[in-house]
Parts: sequence; C-alpha cells; structure tokens
Amino acid sequence: MHFVTGGAFNGKRARVKETYPDAVWLSAYRGDSFAKINPADFRNFTIIFEGLEAWVKELIAEKDPDDIRALFRDFFSRWQAWEKADNRRKVVVIGTDIHKGIVPVEGELRAWRDITGWVYQDLVKKCEQVDLIWYGICQTIKGE
Repeated sequence: MHFVTGGAFNGKRARVKETYPDAVWLSAYRGDSFAKINPADFRNFTIIFEGLEAWVKELIAEKDPDDIRALFRDFFSRWQAWEKADNRRKVVVIGTDIHKGIVPVEGELRAWRDITGWVYQDLVKKCEQVDLIWYGICQTIKGE
C-alpha cells in the first residue's frame, strides 16, 4: 500500500495521477462511499482512494473514535489482502494533512482532527511507502 499525504492543494493528486495513470479512482470528494466498496468487485491493478480525511469526517456524528478506527483498520486490511493476492496490484490512499495550524475551538472539529491522525497512523503501519507532498515537492518518508 502507498499513502500520499500533504497539505490541501499541494500537488498530491497530480503526483498520484502521474505515477499511476491507469488507476481507478474512488473519491470522497465526488461522493463515493468507502464503506460500500468491495475489493472483490475490482479487477484493475491499481485502486486509488482519495479524501480519507473526508470519509473520517462523515463518520464522526454517528460513531465513536474507537469504532471509526476499527472500521478503517478492517478496510485497510481487506484492501491489503486484495493487493497481496496479485503482485501487479497496488492500493494508493490520498489523505490531506489537517493537523497543522490552529487547533479548532469546536469539539467536533478537534475530534475530526484527532481521529484522522489516528487513522493515518494505523494506515502508515500497513503501507510499504509513504510520501509527503508540500508545494509540489515529494518526500518519501517510508519505503522506496
């Protein structure tokens, strides 16, 4: 698995499109629901999940932090198994870094920020490669 993170509008999408031009994109920003996505339905070799932080935000009102983390851990495990079943497969996850700057006053926004950070940590443990992109510059912080 490959995780790409960095600030909003810092070049994550462009870098991933350049690196994986034939991938299937599933995006929180387009309204795709990660919960309804089943690995068995995909025959493509590269799947990209965009907007991990947005999917986390959708769940905050209805689930507690531990349940959200468990849901994403299961999601990552299923896709990691799909990826490992064929060495031509690749799962790429794009998540915007929402942790810099002023800590929000609103409790829900602070919770979103905290839970997103925990979910990112869980994902990074499973990833072979993690890239950080700021201002179009890519820095590999784990892996290749």
